Amino acid sequence: MAPRFLRNLVPRRERRAQGRPLLQVLASLTWVQWGHFWSGWLAWTCDAIDFFSVSLSVSRLQTQFNRSTHDITTAITLTLLFRSAGAVIFGVISDRFGRKWPLIINLLMIAVLELGSGFVETFSAFLGVRSLFGIAMGGIWGLAASTALENLPVEVRGLASGVLQQGYAVGYLLAAVINLTLVPETSTTWRSLFWCASGISAFAAFIRFLLPESEVFIRAKAAERARGGSTRNKTKIFIHETGVMLRRHWALCIYAILLMTGFNFLSHGSQDLYPTYLTNAKLFSDHNATVATIIGNCVRNGSDCLPGRNRGGAIAGWLSQYIGRRLTIIIFVLLIGAFIPLWILPSSFGALAAGAFCIQFGVQGAWGVIPIQLAEISPPAFRATFPGVAYQLGNMVSSASAQIEATGAANLHTTVIDHDGKPKVVSDYATVQAILIGVVAAFVLVVTIFGPENYGSHFEKSRAAFEEGAGEEDAPADDDDVEASHPSSNSGSRPTSVQVDEEKRATPEPATPTTPAPGLVEREKGGSRWFGRA
Repeated sequence: MAPRFLRNLVPRRERRAQGRPLLQVLASLTWVQWGHFWSGWLAWTCDAIDFFSVSLSVSRLQTQFNRSTHDITTAITLTLLFRSAGAVIFGVISDRFGRKWPLIINLLMIAVLELGSGFVETFSAFLGVRSLFGIAMGGIWGLAASTALENLPVEVRGLASGVLQQGYAVGYLLAAVINLTLVPETSTTWRSLFWCASGISAFAAFIRFLLPESEVFIRAKAAERARGGSTRNKTKIFIHETGVMLRRHWALCIYAILLMTGFNFLSHGSQDLYPTYLTNAKLFSDHNATVATIIGNCVRNGSDCLPGRNRGGAIAGWLSQYIGRRLTIIIFVLLIGAFIPLWILPSSFGALAAGAFCIQFGVQGAWGVIPIQLAEISPPAFRATFPGVAYQLGNMVSSASAQIEATGAANLHTTVIDHDGKPKVVSDYATVQAILIGVVAAFVLVVTIFGPENYGSHFEKSRAAFEEGAGEEDAPADDDDVEASHPSSNSGSRPTSVQVDEEKRATPEPATPTTPAPGLVEREKGGSRWFGRA
């Protein structure tokens, strides 16, 4: 018999059969639920635009500050290093006080720091601003994922996870388009990209301001007020339950960090220096390198532009609802390995762009399952802090990926034929990236296969982090809490799956008439009824 970790890759049939058809669930969503989801998606999109502003501007930043590629990538490394601090700060604030205002403040901080990045004049100032920017950026993912997913029914969370994660691909695409169209036409060049990113982040903060607090958090606060809990007492409980959670789930914390380390190496290793790889190793112009980057994210069918990475994430998220989270990740990581040769071997524009599209389809497909996978395995009361910190600690470990590639390429060379037909020695980014992506893909496969899965978790029923017992494993919310915060059982903005489950529990089972066997009579005593001999 196969080991348990292999047998439970696919959810049991009865678990998959539960729930309603996807289209029916989508049709039942309220405008508030849609608003929460898309505001989380937009916040995550802004994170990508702001982050990749540096990756897409490496050559221009080299000219501006008279620095090498290795020096410029220090800004990327510092941003990734400091993101874990932001994940802790904003995650804890969100789990303690709510989803709305922490995310608004977080987005406004990003807007201010991105604006400041466009005004610096020295390289040391640029590094300082990007370090502070990393702290602000670190809070976005956990807050965006919890805002987007916790108010949705269980049946739609797989697809929603895939679409949410692809906000990062859309952000990368938008940054590349701005870099291709606006930046060359302005006298400020790379600075205009940073200023545009700042404006988009401010707009995302305004959109979140228009929406109410997360419904799940409103219910928890109302229940706590009904019990007469004070702010000071709730803070004490929060600190205590955080300690309980860390003691009970330390092994899960380590696993999540390992998983996110592999995933972040996978994404940053295939994205951060991709334009540099094309210009240095394949001798593309800056314009053609940007176009190839866009194609890696977008494939045209007639007049429609359909994001390739978005396709991968949405398809993977939808597929994970039927075959499970881990098996979906494994399938898409295997696709990455299969397309590595197409990523590095060709020299023509079309073939390399196709390789970029295929690799990113696999990378973002695997990534599309991560928001819901982390949300489901996380201690339910800490689903902003736990996934966010795990994600950003993985980012911190993988923060040197760009510098690893730059250093490796600087010490490994190959000969190519230039545009004049003459041989030219160039840095061998192709080999370096192939080795890095291949090794990391194998690591992600192993970690995923041996890891946990909590498919279909109803984490929206859990206690909030400021309630007693929240640090315990799978702590469900009390029925009394639900009734106290919602006197009416039909709340239009609640996750439909919660309403259905509660309606089932509230509906009494119909009495089944029974007929005594011959020779037996019905007896009753103390409220109990049975059949006995006459």
